[in-house]
Amino acid sequence: MRAIEYDHFGGYDVLDLVDAPRPTTADGQALVRMTLAGVSPLDETVRAGHLAQALHKPLPIRPGGTGIGVVEEPGASGLPRGARVVVSGGRYGVGADGCWAEYVAVDPANLVVVPDAVDDEAAAALTTGAGYLTAYLALTELAAFRPGQAVLAPGVGGAVGQGGVEVARVLGAAQAITTATGTDQAEQGRTAGYEVIDLSQESLRDGVTRLTGGKGVDVVLDGVGGQLTGEALGCLAVDGTLISIGYAAGTHADIDVTDLIWKNAHIHGFRFALFTPEQVNAANTTLLARLAAGDLHPAVAQVFRLAQAAAAQHLLAEGHPFGRVLLAV
Repeated sequence: MRAIEYDHFGGYDVLDLVDAPRPTTADGQALVRMTLAGVSPLDETVRAGHLAQALHKPLPIRPGGTGIGVVEEPGASGLPRGARVVVSGGRYGVGADGCWAEYVAVDPANLVVVPDAVDDEAAAALTTGAGYLTAYLALTELAAFRPGQAVLAPGVGGAVGQGGVEVARVLGAAQAITTATGTDQAEQGRTAGYEVIDLSQESLRDGVTRLTGGKGVDVVLDGVGGQLTGEALGCLAVDGTLISIGYAAGTHADIDVTDLIWKNAHIHGFRFALFTPEQVNAANTTLLARLAAGDLHPAVAQVFRLAQAAAAQHLLAEGHPFGRVLLAV
């Protein structure tokens, strides 16, 4: 079968299209024939050698944490042969061979059935980058979110920015706000129906003040990090919560401690290890149902062929795409 692998860390050129043996299954695993695979920032982090050795499998590594496919061998999954499924969780592409291949052996606990009303591309866009899943779990499990509250999910082009806005609205947010770093990106977001603060025209605090009438937001889903984290903390309403999810803009932030003290602010870190596979699957099932109902509209920036994996990673890391980047397997 065809697969993407690398046997040493480095730039995009280390990604090789190889002819690999079809995986053998063990311990009840299912064999899934992949149709689409997601390209996420974690794939980039691992390939560049920025993840501690103890946190990934020995080289060679086959990337791809999520994807959409068809059950070829059901194993202990209880699913019929031919069922369309999401592969999600299980540390694929990091601790085990991932989805950038024609076939992948999967623990049945990491499979969720795709509803008939949802096509492969929409399902892949929903799950790639885990932005929708992250937003759902962060709001429902960590932030004690209530309908009628205001949510800020910075980064309109990113998984958490887009997923955060859409999930917040589905859950009943009074306002769901995101940000853009330039006017063109802001207009893309507004065209898609998002409430966007253009950071090239006003500060984050000024934008949030304007949009919330000075109250601030109740929840921040911070998938950006860096300088923005401190600015977002200052945008919280009293008793507000900031969930720290990612650090695309850096791992260090300057915080004004009075924003913590006088606002009685709460800060949580987010990682999937906080949740059981059952919680993750239940959340994915709920999100796929909302996608089937037309309540969610995940965007796709571009679909590449498997052999174009290097170009796909380059676009995600350096091209600032509006929407998800996918590989057609």
